[in-house]
Amino acid sequence: MVAVIDAEGAVLGRLCTLVAKRLLNGEQIAVVNSEKAIVSGKKTMIKAHYKHEREVGTYRKGPFYPRMPDRILKRTVRGMIPYQESHGRAAFKRLKCYMGVPVEFQGTPAEKLPTAIKQPANYMTLREIAVFLGAKV
Repeated sequence: MVAVIDAEGAVLGRLCTLVAKRLLNGEQIAVVNSEKAIVSGKKTMIKAHYKHEREVGTYRKGPFYPRMPDRILKRTVRGMIPYQESHGRAAFKRLKCYMGVPVEFQGTPAEKLPTAIKQPANYMTLREIAVFLGAKV
């Protein structure tokens, strides 16, 4: 059975740590509304960080950083698990991230993680970050 987690209003780092722990315990997780997750901090600092992430490396060798909000969330979770090891790679394959709510999860009640929800004074949503990076959301 797939655990459906709603990312709306959740702080990205807090959400991803909880998701990473559950993935390593063997759960299958689907994160919906990933474009509504938030990154706390001043907008100029957030933009500078993600712009640097995109530009580091070379266009042939990488590292390659995504533009789409669901892919950014998935990449953040990947950084929190031992991806280079077999159990980390297996855990990462159990994660699915979606923008909005897909048809297959329409009737399913989505779980909100209360420890991940916090409303900071300064923040950007993943959708805003993706548009800044050049995604056509």
